[in-house]
Amino acid sequence: MKQLVAILSGAGVSTDSGIPDYRGPAGLWQRDPDAQKLVTYDYYMADPDIRRRSWLMRGEHPAWRARPNPAHTAVTALAATGTAVRVITQNVDGLHQLAGLPDRKVLELHGNARTVLCTSCDDRTTTEQALDRIAAGEPDPACLRCGGILKTATVMFGQALDSEVLGHARAIAQACTVFIAVGTSLQVQPAASLVGVAADHGARLIIINAEPTPYDDLADEVIREPIGTALPTLLATLTATTAEHSG
Repeated sequence: MKQLVAILSGAGVSTDSGIPDYRGPAGLWQRDPDAQKLVTYDYYMADPDIRRRSWLMRGEHPAWRARPNPAHTAVTALAATGTAVRVITQNVDGLHQLAGLPDRKVLELHGNARTVLCTSCDDRTTTEQALDRIAAGEPDPACLRCGGILKTATVMFGQALDSEVLGHARAIAQACTVFIAVGTSLQVQPAASLVGVAADHGARLIIINAEPTPYDDLADEVIREPIGTALPTLLATLTATTAEHSG
């Protein structure tokens, strides 16, 4: 049977690129719970001041300066060997694609911060365009097509995940031979449930995370080493195994 490697990537994958983990023990949500309002849908839609502050936060976000790190490039390198790879990511930074992984191999559960959509007419533009308008003096830029409220194409608190994307992710979890959950606390549903789906369908389950997760007991292997070295090492092992089986 052809090997399919599914990788569920969380915030920990991007910390080596300088993007903070908002949910971890030292994350922003722990230090400043009020900051959650800036990414909570109902607050955002109802309050122009929340939108203004949210746009400022996005403009200052380190994701705009971030570059892929060894964890991202290791995934791309695995795909380049011919191994079937699908990334299911909780991140919105687009770093998997910047590392060279094709869009079709990346499922973004929580959307993408590099795109902006209109909440009224669904027109899509780039976040860079919105930030340029803010820099030019529009603190809360409206849709140029219909005047509606703009937001990044990310899933805010209080919004449901895209059902089509989630369905595709579940299908991958059911079909994969190896499922790697990396840099995620596995506390957020329904993303975390994909781990159980993969295990129930016979996948080899590997968890790479500094802190314990609710799914550690299901895993065939739990790795606590730093992601920037642990994931490349693991994926290199998978590459060698694939080469042996095909040789």
